[in-house]
Amino acid sequence: MAFEADAAPARPAERRPRSPVAARLWARAQREWAQQQFAAAERSLASVLALAPDDPDAIRMLAAVAQYQGNHAKAIDCFRQAIVGAPDDFALRIGLGIALYEHGEIDESLTHLRRACELAPTSALAWFNLGNALEKQAHAEAAATAFQRALKIDRSHVSTRLSLARTQVSLGQIEAAVSGFREILRRVPDNADAWFGLSNLNTVRFDAGDTARLQRAFARGGLSTREYELLGSALGKALEHQGDYAQAFDVFGRVKSSQRTQVTGNASGERKRVGAILHTFAHTPLPTPRDAGLGHEAILIVSLPRSGSTLVEQILASHPDVEGANEINDLRDVIDAETRRREAPFPSWCVNANADDWHRLGVEYLARTARWRATKPRFTDKNLLNWYLVGAAANMLPAARVVIVRRDPVETCLACYRQYFTGIAGFACDLDDMADYCANFLQLTRFWQDRFPTRVFDLQYEALVAEPDAVIRRLLDCCGLAFDPACLAFHETPRAVLSAPSAAQVRQPLQRDTARSALYGDRLDGLRRHLHERGVLSD
Repeated sequence: MAFEADAAPARPAERRPRSPVAARLWARAQREWAQQQFAAAERSLASVLALAPDDPDAIRMLAAVAQYQGNHAKAIDCFRQAIVGAPDDFALRIGLGIALYEHGEIDESLTHLRRACELAPTSALAWFNLGNALEKQAHAEAAATAFQRALKIDRSHVSTRLSLARTQVSLGQIEAAVSGFREILRRVPDNADAWFGLSNLNTVRFDAGDTARLQRAFARGGLSTREYELLGSALGKALEHQGDYAQAFDVFGRVKSSQRTQVTGNASGERKRVGAILHTFAHTPLPTPRDAGLGHEAILIVSLPRSGSTLVEQILASHPDVEGANEINDLRDVIDAETRRREAPFPSWCVNANADDWHRLGVEYLARTARWRATKPRFTDKNLLNWYLVGAAANMLPAARVVIVRRDPVETCLACYRQYFTGIAGFACDLDDMADYCANFLQLTRFWQDRFPTRVFDLQYEALVAEPDAVIRRLLDCCGLAFDPACLAFHETPRAVLSAPSAAQVRQPLQRDTARSALYGDRLDGLRRHLHERGVLSD
């Protein structure tokens, strides 16, 4: 959920009179702001400040304009200037807190957002934005408390209700979340986010009435692209619940066609990327680590989406020595920062990295992830891009363990096709692209298994479901963890699970009947052919 800034950046107050020219420019800036002509408003405000450099209203509005344009660094500077003259203005604190968060300055952001709540304890907007920042930082319980405070103040605030329901999902409060989504639909019957929130639980069944309402909502005109895709994703699952798999497949296809228009990249480029990683790490000698014990705290979970990685993390996080960190970005961020520093693309710079370089990067990663070891000595990192980075991680963290989670390729591709993703998952918009992505994943992860046989554990989802006790014991042994029965009762472990499509599922005992591909019949024949051509499926 996005932050919500104050829509009225200027506050009337006693000011020194503006000159006639400055007054005209200020009036023009206000009109341009109201018309959302932000670039024009920025120019007008710059002219006002050229005549009156300390004009607080102009500084304040310029901060808001910069924020709406995504220039968070400039917004921070302007909000700081404005706060000097109005330190107790809660709206300025909210604006600064949002800008700081978007700029990556998380701790200071939370300081200002908390201060806004102190200054205006009856402001729903202040509590909502604090909750939003806390939720993004995986502080789910504190986020839920903030959202509940906001709702007590303004029960009509739909964004807060949505955020609270999503947070309740991550906390395993599924009944409360379902009730929250249903309450939103009672108030706003066609709300796309609420319909999608229900469908994304993957444990709620839509009845015929729900399906009819979704069909009407999906068919109405005037939908934004995002609303169309969210409603379509929910409708596809509702049609499945009614046994209409042919129509469900068609609806999923319409959603994916819409998403495909927004996707960059292609399967050929992806294959070249994987080839470059394979070549680099196959032909670069492994450095002798400076500290062979570095990284023993970390367990990397590597998988395609919808393959069981959240389940595996829940099992490991049920162990008393392991904290589940969810899909954190620290490994990618460390590698990206080194890529920028060296001014060379990954993985080409890896051939020139020595043991000291890898040690430095490993220490940086462990420093960034220290919060996940505040109460337990080990932690999991299951970012969905980790599969590209296993070679780098193995050099950075020689004592870390890697768990590769695999699921039947056809089931994996279908599950990704049925799921609404944003951002990095453009590969899931087309079944042929999904097949290529799956083939690339299997090729690279098999290489990691061969390259690091004592550090990588290969876990087949279907084997875990069939023999949970035996597979979980082997998993724990590979990770250097003593067996603990809590890992078998993983569904009883209270923790925040931030992968919404799996958050409700991992609160249940293992389900043995998750395969769906047979229900779609010949609709998946093309996928099977493509997987066969890439060597993923055999005769």
